[in-house]
Amino acid sequence: MTYPKYINEIIELTHDMWQKGWDEYNGGNVSYLLSNAEVETLLADLEETDFEIYGDEKKEVKVLPVPENMQNRHILITASWSHFRNLKNQPAVDLGIIQTTAEGYQIVAGLNSGKRPTSEIFMHILAHAARLEQNPDHKVVVHNHATNIVIYSLLNEVTSKSMTLDLWSVLTESIVVFPDGIAVLPWEVPGTHQIGLDTAEELKNHRMVVWAKHGVLSTGTSYQDCFGLIETADKAAHIALELQKISGKSIYDNNTLSTDNLKEVCRALKVDSKYLD
Repeated sequence: MTYPKYINEIIELTHDMWQKGWDEYNGGNVSYLLSNAEVETLLADLEETDFEIYGDEKKEVKVLPVPENMQNRHILITASWSHFRNLKNQPAVDLGIIQTTAEGYQIVAGLNSGKRPTSEIFMHILAHAARLEQNPDHKVVVHNHATNIVIYSLLNEVTSKSMTLDLWSVLTESIVVFPDGIAVLPWEVPGTHQIGLDTAEELKNHRMVVWAKHGVLSTGTSYQDCFGLIETADKAAHIALELQKISGKSIYDNNTLSTDNLKEVCRALKVDSKYLD
């Protein structure tokens, strides 16, 4: 059975994240914005697959006032209670394609057993809307529970600036990969209207948002873009945690990169960064 590339890639991504330990049980969710060209060939691309296509019987599910730039968009999205360990074995059950309306969405294909899109659908729609305003090539939103990032937010009272500088200071690559920094939201109840609004606000200036004591969200132009952002931040958090544990000192009592070092990297690689003033 041959799926379109964007379905094959989400299958690979979700399994990779489960193997990393970032998506235990039913944790995590992913969404992908289909291009106009992908929408035009959608029915033909799915015709020989096991994805159910719903045609004229589509019913609107009202969840929120959808931002104008996200109305009438097709989104591939993971299902509520999907298990990324098993998604590769039943993609038509754990994935669906929805079409947004002015107030919600209609299911176009997939979700074969009657599941609904992730409970974080409100956040996904608002996140896509926010990032499209910054980058018309934006495509993907990924949320998971990257282990070291979560631990870091549990052990340290972090802010957007403090966590960004901590992660930049222990891994030179970090400031190159996410020069826009990493936003931090104080703990909030997941799946709510409020966390969606607050996340979208932070995404006006960042591509990654940490939900303190919970997980992380990344946005990008491809699945690999989103995976790479989280992978780099999580590795930096791991280094920072190990450094504190081994030395018994705070990060900055060790031989970490200084602000001057970071500015030098930015100058040499022509990277514009924030939080260094």
